[in-house]
Amino acid sequence: MRWMMTLGERTRPDAPGFAECPVPSKARALALVDDFGHLFTVLREWRQAYGEELTAWAIPVECDSIANLCPQLEAKWEQESELVRLDTERGGYVRVSDYRDGRPPPGTDSRAALTARPVAPCCVPPGPRTGQGGRP
Repeated sequence: MRWMMTLGERTRPDAPGFAECPVPSKARALALVDDFGHLFTVLREWRQAYGEELTAWAIPVECDSIANLCPQLEAKWEQESELVRLDTERGGYVRVSDYRDGRPPPGTDSRAALTARPVAPCCVPPGPRTGQGGRP
């Protein structure tokens, strides 16, 4: 199981916590990683490119490449039933909100998945397929 993440779009200035969840084919940034922990490395890169405070949406997928996204993935994404929201905050923290019926992301401690933690400067290094951290 791998993880796909899109950059959320904060389109409502009147509601700073609101972030749209674009489908992968319409996202400004998209990443595919082997492990949930690698999402934090991508977030660190996106912070440098898009600003300190941002929102990303992630979902577990069985996908080998972001080059050819299947329609089923887009439909699954629009259902928003298995999404995990990651909000970066000042001070290097990331708030993880799991919307998957209370189940923690695979490979994480359920208590850690629901708290804000700082992103370490040396997180898990990207694997061979995640070298660029997605497409800006």
